[in-house]
Amino acid sequence: ADDDLHVGTSGWQYDHWRGRFYPDDLSKKQWFAHYATVFDTVELNSSFYHLPKAQTVRNWHDAAPPRFRYAVKLSRYATHIKRLRDPEQTLAPFLKRIDELKSFCGPILVQLPPNWKPEIERLDAFLTAAPGHLDWTVEVRDPRWLCDELYAVLESHAAALCIHDMIGDHPWRMTADWTYLRFHGDHYRGSYDDGRLDAVADFIAEQRGAGRPVWAYFNNDEDAYATVDAQRLRERCLART
Repeated sequence: ADDDLHVGTSGWQYDHWRGRFYPDDLSKKQWFAHYATVFDTVELNSSFYHLPKAQTVRNWHDAAPPRFRYAVKLSRYATHIKRLRDPEQTLAPFLKRIDELKSFCGPILVQLPPNWKPEIERLDAFLTAAPGHLDWTVEVRDPRWLCDELYAVLESHAAALCIHDMIGDHPWRMTADWTYLRFHGDHYRGSYDDGRLDAVADFIAEQRGAGRPVWAYFNNDEDAYATVDAQRLRERCLART
């Protein structure tokens, strides 16, 4: 089993994937089942925009095959509107909801707003309030956050720095005993070339060799490139084990 490697896409319900990833004649109700035959994880994006209904989360739980895991994106209410203030208050409804995923819950992604100057102490307070039984990863969108103070706070909470390519030359820095990668493409468009995926696969092989599980998600959803690139990366990773 490859329980230390999870590669998937950011979301699965894209109309423009019909005919490219999903068979033309497949009803939308069957899309997730099809997705789960190809991938063992998905990043839930919808939870960023609104709190999912309890029944929706139960449906996600019930639909998942045994080894499937959901990464869940924290609501933008907590990150973009409250800017990590009042963490107990913003986290409570979210945590109560995703608790319904039970063992199918993977990491929680905290995506910080662009053009937001570092508030390291506020992040520290937020991660202090965040329950330790869940794995937390933080994606910064403003390069000013990428500093030793940030890494120290993440390390102190065993939270992973989300490695992504929206920031050029983003450090591939480990702050936890697992890691989380996101591939956004060229503003969610385009495909990754072989050289890029080979470099990522080498990095992932290093992490797994050091006993660090890896979660990786492709967000270049245009033309369903995310589904193709995720499969290409996974094949490369498995070839290196």
